[in-house]
Amino acid sequence: MKSYFASFLLIIALMGSVFSATSATAQDVVWIQVEAHPSLRTAQTRAQIYAGNLPDVSGFALGGNWYGVVLGPYTRPDAEQVLRAYRADRKIPADAFLSFTASLGQQFWPVGADVLGRGAVAAPVETAEVAQVTSEPAVVSEPVIAAIPDETPAEARRSERALSADQRKDLQIALRAAGFYSAAIDGAFGPGTRGSMRDWQVSNGIDATGILTTRQRQMLMDQYNAPLISVGMALKADTKAGIKMQMPADAVQFSRYEPPFAHYDASSDLGAQVFLISQPGDQATLFGLYDIMQTLEIVPLDGPRERAEDSFTLEGRGKGIVSYTQARLVNGEIKGFTLIWPAGDEDRRTRVLSEMRNSFARLDGVLDPGAGGDAVQSVDLVSGLTVRKPRLSRSGFYIDGSGVVVTTAEAVQGCTRITLDHSYQAKVLATDTNLGVAVLRPSDALAPISVAQLRAGEPRLQTDVAVSGYSYEGVLGAPTLTFGKLEDTKGLRGEAELTRLAMATLPGDAGGPVFDAGGGVVGMLLPASGGDRQLPGNVAFAADAGAIRALLDSAGVNAATSQPTGALSPNDLVSMAGGMTVLVSCWE
Repeated sequence: MKSYFASFLLIIALMGSVFSATSATAQDVVWIQVEAHPSLRTAQTRAQIYAGNLPDVSGFALGGNWYGVVLGPYTRPDAEQVLRAYRADRKIPADAFLSFTASLGQQFWPVGADVLGRGAVAAPVETAEVAQVTSEPAVVSEPVIAAIPDETPAEARRSERALSADQRKDLQIALRAAGFYSAAIDGAFGPGTRGSMRDWQVSNGIDATGILTTRQRQMLMDQYNAPLISVGMALKADTKAGIKMQMPADAVQFSRYEPPFAHYDASSDLGAQVFLISQPGDQATLFGLYDIMQTLEIVPLDGPRERAEDSFTLEGRGKGIVSYTQARLVNGEIKGFTLIWPAGDEDRRTRVLSEMRNSFARLDGVLDPGAGGDAVQSVDLVSGLTVRKPRLSRSGFYIDGSGVVVTTAEAVQGCTRITLDHSYQAKVLATDTNLGVAVLRPSDALAPISVAQLRAGEPRLQTDVAVSGYSYEGVLGAPTLTFGKLEDTKGLRGEAELTRLAMATLPGDAGGPVFDAGGGVVGMLLPASGGDRQLPGNVAFAADAGAIRALLDSAGVNAATSQPTGALSPNDLVSMAGGMTVLVSCWE
């Protein structure tokens, strides 16, 4: 380790890159560089060791295939104090020095934290006393890296002959990933491969021989594997779940079993999560899991879904995460995994996911679905995972045989996705914001059990009416009927398009159909009025059937008409309302 660092400093001196301590002002943000290594894996290990004993430890690429372990960032005075104190206590090498942010490349430690973006941190308290009694000058250096040949071309060719076919292919894959190679991955080092090696050497400031030395091959593979090394990819065997695979061991750690999932929660600021899927079952179980997974917050709405006879995959992007799930049914056992990764880190996520998929292997054993009986239970949770909830849910009702729905305009404002009964997507066909009514068309035609018949003519005052709605926004799974009286055929200010009701309703009822005793729809319930004026609790308003019909006509939708008839029995009214009323949900 010390020889690497000494060589590193010698190169700096030979290149004439040592700067005077006066090259920065007293308040510059600077770092203390304690070590540098030509191997990313070694640098990561050393950073982890330092982090166990010192605060503010980070790791960055330095250029030229060198990787540095640094402390900070501090203000210049604080950095000088920390440098003197840690040297005096022999906590860092005597040849550690101050460096600038400009010398730092991609961060590899700590995983997931934005060290460059946090600004200067306070010097550790324990360094203050030592800093007052020493006046050792600090050296500020900005590294300029040159290659250190470890083999001659002839020696490199000899060491190359010892490579296996897979190792040769790995080098070609790494060259292709770096953008230097585009031919077949065949393990043959022909002119194309030699040319890509030469280009890679030029790009990294190395003599362009077209033959990679042992050290250069290691540098190339470290560059290629940097995303995996940064999260500690390692082969893990979960014998209880019966799954073995590569996992980002520095980013997640085992938490608990809640069948069918083994939870591996985030263990770093990166925020990644892994869930192993393990349960006995058949095709029906697999298909049920496919449906359930899509109701969970860990599977955002946007993304492709694919279900086959014995497997499925789910991808989702939204709310700051990218989610991937795969599961397969084999011999009565369903096994798979879910990877949750923060959005904006796509290159690393892709590499990690590829390793996980390629290494996935089944072991004997499967999670017992009857275990975990003492886990926290909630209608908002499935095996410890939060069920996705819409921003709001309101009621609506089918107006024709293709599934066109009338609902309140409130239910569809600012939505990225609108669903009917949580299962069917719909689009806004027409809206009258003044009336407070929206018309929705399902993405795929539906076949409702019953459709609304808008009442012709004006209903009589003080007659019985009922509204059908999802009063509790879908918690009960079916609409309820709320009964009241028709108080007036106009609004409080004489609005002809409104009907005033004497009825105590809940927010979820808004958008529901208002029936007369014969089952004709006399209007649509509107949301309770907001603002500074608070009306009595039993006052509600509905958009008049005639105004709704006018909106439907403008949208090209034909609505059936109901003529006044005799009263329906309560059972018949409940049956008709249940087949017509639909839960409308707005999702973000």
